[in-house]
Amino acid sequence: MNSGPALVSILRQGSTLIASIHTALDDSELVRFRTDLVGQIGEHRCRGVIIDVAALDVIDSFAALTLRTIAEMARLRGARTVIVGIQPEVAFTMVRLGMGTGGIPTALDLEEGLALLTGGADGDRRRS
Repeated sequence: MNSGPALVSILRQGSTLIASIHTALDDSELVRFRTDLVGQIGEHRCRGVIIDVAALDVIDSFAALTLRTIAEMARLRGARTVIVGIQPEVAFTMVRLGMGTGGIPTALDLEEGLALLTGGADGDRRRS
């Protein structure tokens, strides 16, 4: 996205992509992230996507919309999406402003997100 430190990392673990957002992204960076992530779903034939937003202390309306769009695009390409790591203050603000995740499953952390995708013991515990 730029020549400085990575703003986002996308790693593959088996048939799951794990995308970690390391810092707040502007609108053009969010669009590039969406394009890159959705492209990699097909390239790696992934069945699951985890988006880790733990490093974010703010999720604005465009970022929330982009996350919902990624999840829908992933679904249309045959992959399920889970958002992990939403900070308490961010969750509070999103609820107060009516910015939900559009039914995208959420989990506290990466471990729970992976369990949710693989149908582990806590697989159906959290839904947004």
